[in-house]
Amino acid sequence: MQVNGVAAIVTGGASGLGGATTAALADKGASVFALDLPSAIESAPKLEGVTYLPADVTEPEQIQAAVDEAAAGSAPLRVVVNCAGIGPSARILSRKGPHDLGLFRKVVEINLIGSFNVLTIAAEAIAKTEALVDGARGVVINTASVAAYDGQIGQAAYSSSKGGIVGLTLPAARDLASHGIRVLTIAPGIIDTPMLATVSEEFRAALAEGIPFPKRLGKPEEYAALALSLIDQDYLNGEVIRFDGSLRMAPR
Repeated sequence: MQVNGVAAIVTGGASGLGGATTAALADKGASVFALDLPSAIESAPKLEGVTYLPADVTEPEQIQAAVDEAAAGSAPLRVVVNCAGIGPSARILSRKGPHDLGLFRKVVEINLIGSFNVLTIAAEAIAKTEALVDGARGVVINTASVAAYDGQIGQAAYSSSKGGIVGLTLPAARDLASHGIRVLTIAPGIIDTPMLATVSEEFRAALAEGIPFPKRLGKPEEYAALALSLIDQDYLNGEVIRFDGSLRMAPR
């Protein structure tokens, strides 16, 4: 499916993986609606073809309003890329006591339930568009993590949320097949996003050394290029693609 002339939603679209995907889609001719929190949108770059919408992925009313706006224009809504997420670290048992249940719930709510919320509401709008070749109407790409498979110490909440996205992929693709909507997931490894901007060069080098090949951190632009490739491949559906340089995470 071509992205030129279609509308696309990107959550977490103001920076990081979402920001790179927003820019890549706009560069290919899509009308992009980048959803993010107001504080992130304030510092987002102004790009032609991009409309920033303040929205919390866990709030159905806010997402419904954003989807309605994205679907109201002349370009049909056919693409959704879910990049919004958080990744705090906490052990199940530590010197401070047991893992805070509220933190666990928050991580799952944003990463997993938020992705499901956007997928569900956007799918309803995509299903109303005119069918293309083979009945295709659109595609939703969610973002998991290698932590879904190789969760490290302190990643119980994060790994659970991303493992849920992996498990969601196939049944969502099957549920939406009759509507011509594909569902795919990218599971990134260590990507050079703003979350790593504050760590030392020594720490970054150590992270890169643990990656079999290529021995470097992934780039957000590479994630975006992969997302565009998945959109283009109409026969690819219900699959999770690891994007990690063959990294297998150690316990810590």
